[in-house]
Amino acid sequence: MDASQPMPVFTTLDALTRLVTRRSHLYVRWSRGPAVDLERSSSMDDLTGAAMPGLSASPLDVEEWWEDRPVHVWVARRLYDYSHLPRVKDPRARPWVLAGQERGRGPDNEPLVRHVEPLGWIGPQVLTQATAVITRQPGRWGPLHRGENTP
Repeated sequence: MDASQPMPVFTTLDALTRLVTRRSHLYVRWSRGPAVDLERSSSMDDLTGAAMPGLSASPLDVEEWWEDRPVHVWVARRLYDYSHLPRVKDPRARPWVLAGQERGRGPDNEPLVRHVEPLGWIGPQVLTQATAVITRQPGRWGPLHRGENTP
């Protein structure tokens, strides 16, 4: 898909989960979108300003250790873990799904992805569904950034 073209929107957690079960090398990125990201093609380290060799993203591929647990819970967690980014980094940031090749790791051990193929936006209703799935889990789970004063 050309980054200048409108992207489809995933409107349910189930639709996104089906994609994750059918395809590998998938990631979610929180940003202003592929039109902006692919123009510069790499992320910057916020602390040092260093250019990184790809776009920082969160992997959606299910890890082996997840075993036979529900894939929709995995996908929900991957979305929920970074749902704080629009609040703390950029209110224009939205999640979108991409396929690509991992080129390295960023300072937070996040994958840095090159050869990006944008696949679609993740609609706000999917984030609502993901939050509902996470809040039903028995353990203590929260987004990675739990507050403004968290180191």
